[in-house]
This record gives sequence, C-alpha cells and structure tokens, in this order.
Amino acid sequence: MSYRKAFAIASAAMAWTALAACADIAELQTTREHAFEVWLIDQSDTRGKTFGGSLYIFDGADLRVDDPSSAAPKEVIDLSLDVAALCQNATGANPVRPHMLLFNRPHTHAILSFVASGHVAVLDAAQRKPLACVRTTQSATGRQAHAAFPAPDGSFIVIANQNGKRLERIDTDFSSNTFTHNLQATLDLAACTTPGGFACQDATLRPDNAPICAIIESTSRYVFVTLRGGGMFIVDARSTPMQIVAEYDRAAVKGNGCGGTQVGGDMFINSGGRPGNLPHLDLFGFDVYRFPAAGYPADRPNQPAPRLVYSAPGEHDSHGMTATPNGRHVWVMDRHANTAEVLSTSRLQRVNTVRLAGDLSADPAPDLVDASPAGDQLFVALRGPTPLSGDPHIATGSTPGLGVLELDREGRGGRLAAILRITNVDATGVERADAHAVRVRRK
Repeated sequence: MSYRKAFAIASAAMAWTALAACADIAELQTTREHAFEVWLIDQSDTRGKTFGGSLYIFDGADLRVDDPSSAAPKEVIDLSLDVAALCQNATGANPVRPHMLLFNRPHTHAILSFVASGHVAVLDAAQRKPLACVRTTQSATGRQAHAAFPAPDGSFIVIANQNGKRLERIDTDFSSNTFTHNLQATLDLAACTTPGGFACQDATLRPDNAPICAIIESTSRYVFVTLRGGGMFIVDARSTPMQIVAEYDRAAVKGNGCGGTQVGGDMFINSGGRPGNLPHLDLFGFDVYRFPAAGYPADRPNQPAPRLVYSAPGEHDSHGMTATPNGRHVWVMDRHANTAEVLSTSRLQRVNTVRLAGDLSADPAPDLVDASPAGDQLFVALRGPTPLSGDPHIATGSTPGLGVLELDREGRGGRLAAILRITNVDATGVERADAHAVRVRRK
C-alpha cells in the first residue's frame, strides 16, 4: 500500500470518527435540552387530613417512549408535611387545596397556590424544598389564592386573590431566595376606579370582579387579569400600588377565563363556564380572544379591541390552554365536551378538534395542560369523580391522573396516548383524587 493511499484511508477514518463524535455530542446536547419532568398536583386533601395534597413528579424520559402507559411517578410528595409546616409557622394556618402551579423562567423555583386557604408557597424546584409561604389578604368577601404567576424577569409574583377580589404582589429575588409580600402594591378590584372613570366593579360593566388568572406578558410589565363575572383588566404590575392601564367590560370579554399564552406579539386569552354555585354567571362558555401584548395604556375602554378567534356555542367549557413550542398552534382544553380545540396562530381560526374520550376514558375531563420542550407531546391534568373546584357539571371526570397526548402535523393533530392514574380513596371508599395543576419543568 502506498503512503498516499494509507494516508487517505487514515484521514477518512479520522473524519468518520470526528463526525461520529460530533453526532454523539449533538445527540447528548439535544437530550440535555429536552430533559424534563412533569409535575402534577392532586388537590384533594392528604389522606386522613383536612389539608395538604400531593405532588406527583414524572421523569420525562419515562414519558417519551412508544407506550408511556406504564410510567410511574419518580416521586410523590405529601404537601401536608414540609410545605404545610412552613405555611403553618409563617401564617398560623395550614394550606388547603393546592390548585395552580407555575415555574419561574429558569425553572429553579416552583410557585404553588392553595386556592381554599389563600396560601402561596415557593419551592426550590430541584431540591423539592419549601422556601417561603405567604397568605393573601382577608376581605369582606373572603380570601383565596386561585393562581400565582411569576414575572418572566423574576422580579415579582402576582396573586389572584379570587374571593378577596384583590390582586396582590410578592416582590421576589430568586437568586437570594428573598420573597416579600408587598401589601402596598395590592389592587382592590371591587372598590377601585378605572382610568376611564368607571367603577371597577359595576352591575352592568363588570358585575363580579373576582380575579381568576393574572397572565403576565414577556416583558413583565403588563398583566392580563381575567374576571369571574366578565370583563378584563390589563394592569401595570410594576407600579406600587399596581395600576389598571386598560379596561374591558363583559360585552367585550366573557367571564371565567384562565387560559392564557403568548405567541410573538399576541396574547391569547379564553373564557369558560361557571366555576361554582353562582347562578348569575353563564353555565357554559368557550371563547378565545387575541389581544396585542403591547400598546398600553389604552386611551378608552375596550381598546385595543380584542379579536374573537373562536367561540363554541352550547355545552362547552374552556379552561387549560398552551401553545406548541413552534408557535404555530394553540391547544385549548374543553372539560365538558372532552375535546381539545386546535387554533392556528397565523390564520386565527380553529383548524382541528381532537376528541379525547374513548377507550382510555369515557370522561377524561381535560383541564390544565402544558407542552414538552420538544413539542411532540402535551401533558394534561384529568379531573376526578369528586371535583374540588369548578362546578361539578363541567369539572367531573372518571379517570383522575395525567393524560399524555402525542402530537403530529407540527402540532395540528394528536391523540390521547396514555393515562397515568392517581388515586386517593378515603375511609368511606370514595375516590377523592382530583388532578388540576400540571406543569413541565426543564431540567
């Protein structure tokens, strides 16, 4: 063999080795970027107690298989132990009914709100360790913590004190684990006056200003606050106290919305069915609106005007919502009809209806939902037969647990591939498990 030929063969071998090494590195990098876990909250009380609840944590690797139906949680955390002890010590009361869960932008911390007792707990997400617990303000109409949303820039958390009809703020520094309940920032939604000079709560314009969710846009300035009785406020959360910068009445935005997601410069917000025994509210509801994420303060009510993207008449209930990571579609869960409506973010219309009831569950009652980092799966909380929130006519399901949806066609279609059941049977034999909050955490 000539030197030149030997050199060529050796060079080719080295090139293939380098390519293989690069492929291995790329595959490892992709694996790291897509490594995640799924946190699922059972809002039913810890067995034998009147508070607490359970946190189920699934490893994403166990869910990214051909058949994820046999996946089991890697951890099950009893919220009546360390979290409750911290809340009891900080506020003098135990936390009841864990309802909503979100992560800060780097996913180092979890924010868990307990709707019934009004507690908000902040956890070290990696260590699963509670760091702080605050309790919302008691008002003449009550006290709750329906949801607590962290600002993308990490500077604050906004709490929707639902029955208290207040918007409250925790000033945060996640790097130093400093969390201060700033009472001076509170916005009283029942007693305030809008920039247009109208009463915030008004029998005609906005009859019931219990805040449902407070969705924060990407610059961390504006908060889109949905209201139980209809209408909406856009709030500057950085000011102290927080200030309304745009106002919408119930003719422009229907009530009970909680789903919200931003895609580019658009904010998609929904409305839903009656959340409890409130006969003055609509029994059913399913509407999705598009708002600009910027362009505030507004110079007059109901401006900038929302675009109604989709509305489903009849017996429907919109609640959970998420955008696919590629931004092309928004999925909106219908708890009552057991479907998911898929909306195109470019065409601003419905492009598909995915039916979730079938062989795996006759009544899955899909609720909150989140997407995998790769964008090929959705994870949805499925409600139980004894729902602890929402009116039973829309929130009752038969298979409490985590639903795994496999997506196709760049997120336009999909199917319910597996249900990972949870259970919490009480001493009388009644199934109390009731999954609600679900969130994907990047590791």
